[in-house]
Amino acid sequence: RSASSCESRAVAAMAPRRAAAAAAFRSAALLLLLSPAVASAGLSGYFGTKSRYEEVNPHLVRDPLSLGPTAAGSRLPAACTPLQLRALLRHGTRYPTAGQIRRLGELHARLLSRPAAAAAACPAAADLAAWQMWYEESLDGRLAPQGRRDMEHLARRLAARFPALFAARRRLVLASSSKHRCLQSGAAFRRGLGPSLSLGGDEVEVEVNDSLMRFFDHCAKFVALVEENDGAMCQVNAFKEGPEMRKVLEKVASALCLPVEELNADLVQVAFLTCSYELAIKNVTSPWCSLFSEEDAKVLEYLNDLKQYWKRGYGYDINSRSSCILFQDIFQHLDKAVKESKSSKPISSPLIVQVGHAETLQPLLALMGFFKDDEPLKANNYVRQRDRKFRSGRIVPYAANLVFVLYHCDHVKSSEEEYQVQVLLNEKLMSFHHSNETISTYADLKDYYKDILENCHFKEECELPKANVTAIDEL
Repeated sequence: RSASSCESRAVAAMAPRRAAAAAAFRSAALLLLLSPAVASAGLSGYFGTKSRYEEVNPHLVRDPLSLGPTAAGSRLPAACTPLQLRALLRHGTRYPTAGQIRRLGELHARLLSRPAAAAAACPAAADLAAWQMWYEESLDGRLAPQGRRDMEHLARRLAARFPALFAARRRLVLASSSKHRCLQSGAAFRRGLGPSLSLGGDEVEVEVNDSLMRFFDHCAKFVALVEENDGAMCQVNAFKEGPEMRKVLEKVASALCLPVEELNADLVQVAFLTCSYELAIKNVTSPWCSLFSEEDAKVLEYLNDLKQYWKRGYGYDINSRSSCILFQDIFQHLDKAVKESKSSKPISSPLIVQVGHAETLQPLLALMGFFKDDEPLKANNYVRQRDRKFRSGRIVPYAANLVFVLYHCDHVKSSEEEYQVQVLLNEKLMSFHHSNETISTYADLKDYYKDILENCHFKEECELPKANVTAIDEL
C-alpha cells in the first residue's frame, strides 16, 4: 500500500530501532450500586482497556453471580452435550503501572506546589491538591482485591452456565502468563470453583505458558517494528497533537489554572485514567473525574482505541498474525476432543482455562475478523468513527473472556452436524462471520479458518524483514 506522510515518518523512525532490536533478538469483589455522582458523570463507558467488566454486563452491579438475560436465538439444538470448554481470560482489575503512577505523581506535585492564594480562583485544582496520592510504584500493575473478586465470580458464573463440564472430579487445565496479576487471577479463578475439580483439592496449580499467553513478546517482527518502534504509532501521536485533544488539553489546563504548555496529552490521559482506576479499584467517584465531560471522555477513549488498533488490532497484519500460534493451539485441543469422542474415550481435557492480557485477546479477535470497521481508525477521522465497532472497553475490559465451547449433538441429520461450536465473548454469544449464526458445525468453522490453521506459521510470520525490505512494506 502507499505510505501516508505519517507512515513515511514511521519508516525513518523505524530504521535505527529495527537494527538494534534485530541485533538484540539475534544475540539473545461484590460491587456496590453506582452512586448518582458516577452515573451523572457519564464517563465510565469510555475508559477503554481500563474499563470495569460491569460496563459490558451491567446486571452484575446488582448481582455479581447473575447470568443475565438469555439472548434471543441462543438455544442449542436438543440433545447437545458440551465436551470441552476453552476459556481465554484477561486478568482482573489491576493497579496502575509504575510509569502511570510516576506521571500521576508528577501532575499531583505540580498542583501541590501552587500558591495557597490560587485555591480560591481554582477550586478543581484545590480539590485535587487535597486528594491523597495513595498509589505507590511498588503496586506496578498488580492485581487489586477487586480483581480477585472479578475472577472468583467469573468462575462461579461459568460453572453455573456449564454445570456438566464443571462437575466434580472433572480435570481442569489452568495456565497463565508469568505476570503476577495473571498468576493471581488464575489462582482466584480456581478458588471460585471450590475444591471439587481434580486439580488437587484446594491447592492451586497454575502452569506458566508465556509462549501462548504472551506470544507477542516472542515475535521478533512485532517487537522490532511495532512494540519498540515509535513511528508505528504515528496515528496515535498525530491525534495527541490534533484539534480534538487540543480542546481537551486547554479545558483541563483552564480547570487546573495551569499554563497549557505545562500539560500534554499523556498527563491528561493519566488524570482521566486515575478517574477510571478509582472507580474500578475502590468504586468511588474520584475528584479527577470532575475535570472531564462526557465529550472529553469520548475523545480520550478514541486516543486509547487508536493505540489498541495500531498496536494490537487491525493497524498492522503482524499484530493479529502473531496470535496464530494460540489460535492453532485452540483448534488442536478441539480436534483432540473430537477424536476422543469419536473413539468413545473420555475427554482428556474438558476444561482449559488460560489467563493472559488484553494484548492476548485483542490480536486473536482481530485474527478471527471480529470488530473490524470498514475504515481504519486514524487521527483525522474521529467524527466518522463515533459509531465504530472497535471499542476496546467493550471488547477487552478487565476480566474479559473469550470462550470456545465444543458440543456433541445426537439425532442430527448428518455426521458433520454431530460436532458443533459456540464462541462467547464476555459471556455473550458471538455470531460467526460465515453464517451469521451463534452456533456452527465444527467442520464449517474449521473450513472458514482453513488458511490460518494451515498457512500461518509463527516462526516465519515473526521473522524480521530482510535488510533490503522497508518496514512499511513488511507491516
